[in-house]
Amino acid sequence: MIEVILREDVKTLGKAGTLVKVKPGYARNFLLPHGLAYEATEGNKKRIAAQSKARTTRHEAERSEAQGIATRIAALSITLKAKAGEGDRLFGSITSQDIAQAMAAAGQPIDKRKIDLEHPIKSIGDHVIPIRLHGDVHAELRVHVVAE
Repeated sequence: MIEVILREDVKTLGKAGTLVKVKPGYARNFLLPHGLAYEATEGNKKRIAAQSKARTTRHEAERSEAQGIATRIAALSITLKAKAGEGDRLFGSITSQDIAQAMAAAGQPIDKRKIDLEHPIKSIGDHVIPIRLHGDVHAELRVHVVAE
């Protein structure tokens, strides 16, 4: 068994920056040629430690930025108009694209892929929409759907 330091996440071994023991053939024939790992020398251990520290700092900065966006989204309420029929059912539906456009118009642009809309909205009323901003940070947006 030899020690290698993972450069990227490998599903069966671990996360990037971890020191793992693997068989020599696996390291020599797969991990090292594909750029998934470094040999575990002292210089590489120091380099990976520095990269890990930079990754942690960047992750914390992204998380704090996502926290700020989450507080702004929590204070935001969006009203959308749609054509409706009997029983407060919409003729069409409101999708994550519609919500993203309304948020951009309200001054808080967000990528539509971050909106966790399980099913399109098909009824009039108040809805709470979860938004995934970061791996650890989630926000809830209040959407009020009214008939035209």
